[in-house]
Amino acid sequence: MLHWIETIIFTALLALTAYGFLQPLYLRAKLVKTAQPETRFKNPIKRIKDAVVSFFFLTCSVKKERVVTGFVHIFILYGSLTFDTVSLNHVVEGYIKGFNVFGHGTIRSIYSLWTDIFAIMVLLATLYFIIRRWVVRVKSYTYPSKESAYIYALLITVTITFLLYEGAEIAHNPAHKYMAFFGSAVADWMSSVMTIDLTVVKITWWLHILNVFAFALYVPRSKYLHMLFGPINIAFQDYKSKGIIKPLKIDFENATGDETFGVTHMTDMTWKDLFDGFACVDCGRCDDYCPANQSGKPLSPKNLILKIKDFLLENKEALLKGEGKDLEPLMKKIYTADEIWTCTSCGACMHVCPVMNEHLRKIIGLRQSLTLMESNFPPELNQFYKSMETNSNPWNFGSSTRADWAEGLDIKVLSKDADVDILYWVGCAGSFDERSKKVSTAFVKILKAAGVNFGILGLEEGCCGDQARRLGNEFLFQTLAQQNIETLKNYKVKKIVTACPHGYHTLKNEYPEYAKMLGIEDFNIEVVHHSELIAQLIEQGKIKVSKELKTSVTYHDPCYLGRHNKLFDAPRSVLKSAGVQTKEMKNSRYHSFCCGAGGGLMWTEEHLGDRINHIRTDNVLETGAETVCTSCPFCMTMLEDGIKDKEKDEVCKVKDIAEIVADCL
Repeated sequence: MLHWIETIIFTALLALTAYGFLQPLYLRAKLVKTAQPETRFKNPIKRIKDAVVSFFFLTCSVKKERVVTGFVHIFILYGSLTFDTVSLNHVVEGYIKGFNVFGHGTIRSIYSLWTDIFAIMVLLATLYFIIRRWVVRVKSYTYPSKESAYIYALLITVTITFLLYEGAEIAHNPAHKYMAFFGSAVADWMSSVMTIDLTVVKITWWLHILNVFAFALYVPRSKYLHMLFGPINIAFQDYKSKGIIKPLKIDFENATGDETFGVTHMTDMTWKDLFDGFACVDCGRCDDYCPANQSGKPLSPKNLILKIKDFLLENKEALLKGEGKDLEPLMKKIYTADEIWTCTSCGACMHVCPVMNEHLRKIIGLRQSLTLMESNFPPELNQFYKSMETNSNPWNFGSSTRADWAEGLDIKVLSKDADVDILYWVGCAGSFDERSKKVSTAFVKILKAAGVNFGILGLEEGCCGDQARRLGNEFLFQTLAQQNIETLKNYKVKKIVTACPHGYHTLKNEYPEYAKMLGIEDFNIEVVHHSELIAQLIEQGKIKVSKELKTSVTYHDPCYLGRHNKLFDAPRSVLKSAGVQTKEMKNSRYHSFCCGAGGGLMWTEEHLGDRINHIRTDNVLETGAETVCTSCPFCMTMLEDGIKDKEKDEVCKVKDIAEIVADCL
């Protein structure tokens, strides 16, 4: 088909395109390698399967919250795969006249139909995204739109030039029509306005190939690299709860002064953190579901990730020379305190991310650096840390009063009688907060009614350290955790129940990893949440619900119970047993909207944007329920405050699930 001079030109362009496509991939791979190592290679078969399934079925995009957009992405994906096949065929066709990978029979006929269908789908999908970005102007589509303009233009030109080439080929040789209905229509139109000879066919072929080469050159240099890196990122996801914080190795006694803790520079992150930056889709789903962002605060989970990519590319020379530590710290260069300290650690961003980016550990890493390296944190936390250090609770009550709530309840204390089947970990809120003490009492009533052999640690129980850890004070967390681990080992505790999701998450997911770092290999304690245990006791018939509550209830899923630990059904089954009329909020289960207290923000001032608990309170009131039930002491506090602020405390009450069951006994 091509003249020998054209073949030389074509070969040169093909080689340059291949280099132009691979060079930015190689650069990004080298930049990712400048970070800290991390093992993400266990379960290789599952990882490969998840990546393949995600790529070909777009499970990452077709989610409940954006079904239409997800299916439109399917049109783009399969349209792209179709044109990739066609384009490869056309490349070979540049050397072998008349070549077609599908031959000239039935398969090619079917494929010609498929190609024309997806040509239409790609054009319609591109139009959909153009309207969505520049007409509807979706709030989360904010980062930079010129990249989208380029890719939309290329999608349109690649498709149109293909149709022109297909039409010219059919007009020149009708035997190539097969089942290409759109190509046939284009052929009829072209024949009506010009004479179609081999020169026209060749011109349209060149137009299509040049557009394909331009597309191949642009994609690895744009945010659309996620088409390649997204599935890889999914393959390297963390299969554990994404709310888990890995322990830092801290040895202040033997410190040399060169140690760094947390994330100060980009190279303090792991290679997976940096890879997230290149895999980001820039879809904005994380912003749409982030309570900080939706309440008008400066935090944008999307920009948190995209700034990594921008920083790496802007500072590539220094990073590749090993001079990453000489660059300005991230908190002076690209991030601000108002971004980092307004995150509630709810995990909504990570749940909706189509490529499994991990936002939370980057924020915690930055907080660790600010706290441990600079003592730079919100000033109100000074009192919080002091209270934790001296009395092992954030309310600053004397540690000697931790068990006062249990006076007169005839509860076993392990220091006097360690013969128990289960340890009730009361937690700081259940021990000191007046409202939460009522929950502790109600839960004890349930345990006794069920005949459970349980006990408490009393004065030997300390704060689990969850809030300190999420605020970046890893040293304080480890001090508290080590003491608690030693106490639990001393009493040979086998099972723990707690009413606090934060204590549940920390004891269940984080203490074992820290114990392992301490050299304790056999720290195997079963940890259950009180909603789980209550549900089991009801199912086993050990609790007799003698009366049903004639009231309507909406259940608020705590982030650290639901999204981080996937416990949704147990509390709802308990409510069903109590005979209440349940009303789901519009944001529930995985999409539950945070109360605003997570990530240690219970102890900081919310001075930017709207109050998060007010937004969640509006969700509650919209249901018209007489009671909002939760299973977290922090959520209870935030919801009660929100309802009081809106002067609706006579209309809607806040109760823990244990209180509802206790009322039914």
